[in-house]
Amino acid sequence: MFTPPLISIITITFNAETVLGPTMESVASQTCRDYEHIIIDGASKDRTLDVARKFDRTRILSEPDRGLYDAMNKGLSMARGKYVLFLNAGDAFHSPAVLEAYAERARLGDDIIFADTVIVNSSREVTGPRHYSAPEYLTTESFSRGMLICHQAFMVRAAIAPKYDLAYRFSADYDWTIRCIMNANLQRTTNLHIVAIDYLSDGLTDRNKYASLRERYRIMAKHYGHSSAIRRHLQLLLGRR
Repeated sequence: MFTPPLISIITITFNAETVLGPTMESVASQTCRDYEHIIIDGASKDRTLDVARKFDRTRILSEPDRGLYDAMNKGLSMARGKYVLFLNAGDAFHSPAVLEAYAERARLGDDIIFADTVIVNSSREVTGPRHYSAPEYLTTESFSRGMLICHQAFMVRAAIAPKYDLAYRFSADYDWTIRCIMNANLQRTTNLHIVAIDYLSDGLTDRNKYASLRERYRIMAKHYGHSSAIRRHLQLLLGRR
């Protein structure tokens, strides 16, 4: 009889053969084995699928999509785990113990489990911490300041995870995390107080910074009001957090 895994790790790829290896290796090295690894590939033309097929516990879907968040929605639809965590091509778990730290809280039934992130370059060298640190506690107002928790370090119980809003091309993850928080029992959210993710600073949002900021303004205004969004973006322009 099939037993669903505790965690579904979802990785989105497109022509990612040069960066996918560290991601796959970091998943395969985890001491926690109660997971499945879903690869949603946008019909890559390079050797991305060859890299992915070298690893066990992997389910692969490769077909054209309508962009990153459409692919993420496909991953949510395929996921069989009680929890979902997105680890995109190029990103990696910081150490082999990370997934077990998430799993310990998942076994207790938390709604959201989160941690911190460091930035790495293409040589996998840590260049510094992320500009935000994860908050001690989550509230519905936590993300009124911006994306306080890196999307890849944010694991959510699948039953409360909505689909991504495809109206946003670059920042649907910001909207999604806010909606996850609004769906959660905030007494059942946990900061692991560890560095969980090595984030490769070469992603879609990095390459489309200003379009992403415009979308984030729209999302912030939708959830927290225009006055809050204006105040926060003025602080960003003045170099304040």
